[in-house]
Amino acid sequence: MKDENVKVYTQIKLGQQWLSRYQGHPSVLICILGFTETGLLPGISAAGATPEARRFTALADAEFLYHGPLLQPQYPLPPLQAGASPVLISRAVVETLSLPIYLFNAGLPEPPPVPTIDLDGEPARCLSQGCALELSTVKHLLEQGLAWGEKLAANISQGYLIVGECVVGGTTTALAVLTGLGIAAQGKVSSSHPVCNHAQKWALVQAGLQRAGLKNFPNSSLLSPSSPSSPSSPSSLPDPLQLVAAVGDPMQVAAAGIAIAASRTCGVILAGGTQMLAVYALMQAIAREYSLSWQPEQVVVGTTRWVAEDTTSHAVELAQMIAGVPLLATQLSFAASGYTQLRAYEQGYVKEGMGAGGCCIAAHLTQGLDRAQLLQVIETMAKRYSAMSR
Repeated sequence: MKDENVKVYTQIKLGQQWLSRYQGHPSVLICILGFTETGLLPGISAAGATPEARRFTALADAEFLYHGPLLQPQYPLPPLQAGASPVLISRAVVETLSLPIYLFNAGLPEPPPVPTIDLDGEPARCLSQGCALELSTVKHLLEQGLAWGEKLAANISQGYLIVGECVVGGTTTALAVLTGLGIAAQGKVSSSHPVCNHAQKWALVQAGLQRAGLKNFPNSSLLSPSSPSSPSSPSSLPDPLQLVAAVGDPMQVAAAGIAIAASRTCGVILAGGTQMLAVYALMQAIAREYSLSWQPEQVVVGTTRWVAEDTTSHAVELAQMIAGVPLLATQLSFAASGYTQLRAYEQGYVKEGMGAGGCCIAAHLTQGLDRAQLLQVIETMAKRYSAMSR
């Protein structure tokens, strides 16, 4: 595989070994859909131009991923401040690679318009309340994730799972979980905005952690650039499931369970940016707290260049603070695209979602597509979508 298609940013040797191990091997895309009322706050996300539109983003993305462009979808892709939904990228790769798709409903506000596997979760309340989910729901989602991870991995033992997500507002819950795990993530998570809204995110996280009674754990109340950047000792940290219940979202624990169990048998790409870095850190904490076996060398985080090289966040630095995680990114560029909605990615809009980065890595790995070929198949999908949307 050519270096110009996929770049390894952290844990370079482990990342390159993972790429070599799974080059030419089959993959399966799973996408975990969830919801947090955090995503309805004004200005918190650009994954939908209005709070009302953001309520249906995951439903629309799931419908598009499953069917591709439709003349009259039940849930049209929501209008964005700029750019096109990353599900265009994911769907283009799904069709090109004939990828099997599994959609999981971890907690949505409305029934999905396409077949999904219902994990019997629930939408999360706004993390600022400090009681985002019931602890019983979090435990159930972990159990469901572990069971499904084992089941899916058994069918692709020589290949790998691409674990994507759609949770509007999910980078803010990611910041909350990372902070709760003792990782100084303030100012480092990404967003769908061209300039990340770090101050808004941090205010919500501080409120949620304090209301949950977690304000006294290491580094939580007043993290500053001079604060320690390494995780606190495990004994001083809260139970990871209680942490998710306080300030997380339903996708996080379901993804962690799936990836923990699957790693025992097959490879895993946690297909997302800083949200999936939070899932990786959560996997470490859950495995340690509950003595669950897993194979870290089987797991990488795979995203897009727009996340990895975003100058308004620090995904690479954040990955370096999480022990052992290889961060990979497709080097796909839209700079030469004929579509303004795609060129917007180069201005910092959207960046990632619905497993887009992981799907692109799979296209490079499995089909040997280079960046130019990948751009071509994505533009073909964009053309079909534009024709249907007129």
